[in-house]
Amino acid sequence: MQQEPSRITPVAADAPIATPTHGGRAKCLQRLVRLDLPVPRTVALSFDAVHDIAGGGAPDAEAILAGFPADALLCVRPSSQDPDWGGPGAVLNIGMNDARRAALAPVLGETAAARLYLRFVQAYALQVARLDPDLFERFEDDGPEALAEALAVYEEEAEEPFPQDRAVQLAAVLRAMARAWEGTSARLLRQARGAPADAGLGLVVQEMAFGLGRGECGSGVLQLVSSETGEPRITGRYLRQSQGREALSDTEAALYLARDPRGPSLEEAAPEAFAELVAHARHMREKLREEMQVEFTLEDGRVLILDGVRVARTPRAALRIAVALAEDGILPREEALMRVEPGALSELLHRQVAPGARRNRLASGVAASPGAASGRIVFSADAAQAAAARGEAAVLVRRETSPADIRGMHAAVAVLTERGGMTSHAAVIGRGLGLPCVVGASELGFHMQDRALVAPDGRTLREGDIITVDGTTGDVLAGAPAMVEAALDDAFRTFLSWADAVRDIGVRANADTPDDAQTARNFEAQGIGLCRTEHMFFEGDRMTPMREMIFADTPEDRRAALERLLPMQRRDFVELFRIMQGKPVCIRLFDPPLHEFLPRDRAGLRELAAALDLPLSDVTRRVEALGEYNPMLGMRGVRLGIAVPEIYDMQARAIFEATEEASREGAPVVPEIMIPLVSARREVELVKTRIDAVAAAVMTERTTRLDYRLGVMVETPRACLRAEDIAQHSAFLSFGTNDLTQMTYGLSRDDAGRFMSAYVTQGVFPEDPFHVLDVEGVGELLSIAAERGRAGRPDVVLSVCGEHGGDAESIAFCRRAGFDYVSCSPFRVPVARLAAAQLAIADRMA
Repeated sequence: MQQEPSRITPVAADAPIATPTHGGRAKCLQRLVRLDLPVPRTVALSFDAVHDIAGGGAPDAEAILAGFPADALLCVRPSSQDPDWGGPGAVLNIGMNDARRAALAPVLGETAAARLYLRFVQAYALQVARLDPDLFERFEDDGPEALAEALAVYEEEAEEPFPQDRAVQLAAVLRAMARAWEGTSARLLRQARGAPADAGLGLVVQEMAFGLGRGECGSGVLQLVSSETGEPRITGRYLRQSQGREALSDTEAALYLARDPRGPSLEEAAPEAFAELVAHARHMREKLREEMQVEFTLEDGRVLILDGVRVARTPRAALRIAVALAEDGILPREEALMRVEPGALSELLHRQVAPGARRNRLASGVAASPGAASGRIVFSADAAQAAAARGEAAVLVRRETSPADIRGMHAAVAVLTERGGMTSHAAVIGRGLGLPCVVGASELGFHMQDRALVAPDGRTLREGDIITVDGTTGDVLAGAPAMVEAALDDAFRTFLSWADAVRDIGVRANADTPDDAQTARNFEAQGIGLCRTEHMFFEGDRMTPMREMIFADTPEDRRAALERLLPMQRRDFVELFRIMQGKPVCIRLFDPPLHEFLPRDRAGLRELAAALDLPLSDVTRRVEALGEYNPMLGMRGVRLGIAVPEIYDMQARAIFEATEEASREGAPVVPEIMIPLVSARREVELVKTRIDAVAAAVMTERTTRLDYRLGVMVETPRACLRAEDIAQHSAFLSFGTNDLTQMTYGLSRDDAGRFMSAYVTQGVFPEDPFHVLDVEGVGELLSIAAERGRAGRPDVVLSVCGEHGGDAESIAFCRRAGFDYVSCSPFRVPVARLAAAQLAIADRMA
């Protein structure tokens, strides 16, 4: 039967100590005791005991002191439930007074004894008496003279002598630390780190290990792996004649641990103690099933273990550590998979600002595509391309991007926009390219005419100035801070292979170009779930025939212009099929409104008039006629395919001819053709009839047999509600949750970023619905569509191909709803693979 937690508990192997009642440090110390490690005597105070002290209750110092020798010096350290929540600083050498100093001087030496006392006086003055830090932090010498001066200053400032009674000292320290934890500023800081408002604090009182005196004395920390990479390497520092974690702050005087050509080491100074420490660390790793940082003290060569904490780690190190623990048989693979946050994988796939690098922040926006890059500011796609041709890194700055900016995005190292949210054009394309992107940075003044950015503090940056876009945090930084490179090593591949072995939902990639497809292949996507063909038309040699098609007056003229695009499209599809090597490729037919391919400014209109040999007035009138009040709900998608069927005819022919060619050279290809923006069954019937006719013509011309699958992209609420009818003519229903969310909410996904943070902060929405799938609203439409779609066609394949496909919470919904796969940007494929695996593991454990 489990014992009730005591308010004051000596840390023993069988003591009733638990993390939720006494904190993580107290529980870890108990585990170290159970491992028979040389841990000094320790007493733990529960959350309730500390809370009572903070509320004015008298600490039971005598009960605590009963667990220690009468002459022992003590330290008090915080023990919160999660070490990331912080806590008050430790106080060392409690019990030091005039008499104890006199007794220790013959044993440790006069200077060491004075130093112990001085450190306690300084800590007590600052953390307990709350005296002026400037008065007590100025002592460079730590001998008897400095001690005498510090005691005199304390008496003058506190208007009383320094307390000499150990119980009085301990009670005051406990009271100060308890009140510090429950103060307003500390509470707000904890909440910012994710702690609940009522998070408790425990305290551990431990017998001091001096680390000062005669013989080999000192303190330090040791761990068996690198916190940066996770690679096996003994790291840490040891500082002679020191206490606590001083070795980490005085790195110039500190020794290395293992032998090192850069300087002296503990292994050389005290080889037996070093070997014992390494053995203890390995024992902790095996028994605690974790890489631990060992805090230790040496007293005349004798090793004492003061604490063990989980090694701090970057995402890269966390993954390598989890893999190593599993490969060594310490953890099962499934537990190793659960130890890495899916979102942390994004940091492994891209360059990042180095931890600890100085961040000269200009402003922030929406962190739309992870990674960081530095480059010179440019304000146009042409300027980005010119910079790339010169071998210069450029950051493309736009109010918002459009398909016409794609070539510039390919050339740039990062993108920054004034407008937009998580599913804006810049965000979606940025994630697809693996391009760092910050959107909605409205704190900055975007002066496009003057080619300048103005920061909120008044700083002005002009074209050519260097900035850094941190798409992981959303920060825009001045200058170029130090970076760390992406890390895709054997541990990464091994880890994700374990994830693939347990997940139960497919993961594909959204890929528009051969480069995207190769990235998807490299990240082991199970195919392409969305290929947006319109992006292929913005290449330089394709824009002119595309515009000629738009300006054509008859179907014959349109077909003639499209004939020039056909071989280009066919080459694109052949390359996609070759890269994917027989894996499924879902190609969405042309979707955007035609006006996106036309110039908007006077210079562009003149250039177009010259290219088409038409009067400027005719070109201007035609461009104005194609304008729409609400183009996202206008003639685009299937509506354009029905009104201008020649476009879909050309694309279908390109797909089928590429299928035949690629199948001749390699694995058989079964393309999936997706009709966008469907709302009614009749739309599917009309397009399907024409596509089937094109397929029949190609098979006749090439005397071959082609297999293909036709489906729809479900992006409108009506398509969800009429899914039973639509599914009867569709092999698959792929839900474009970006547009579906936009239409369900009546929110512009490009403009919602301006107010979304206020909505989330005030609880209108729990999360940005363009980032995390809205299960209650959009999710209900998906559930209705899934049920009705399978009623119309039991074998219909269901998938999500919006950006929600890479979000863990959204994947959880898709699994519950019985979807077959999700599709997301190539660089989010590893994230989705791990998230899907963790969801499957959690279900098995439930």
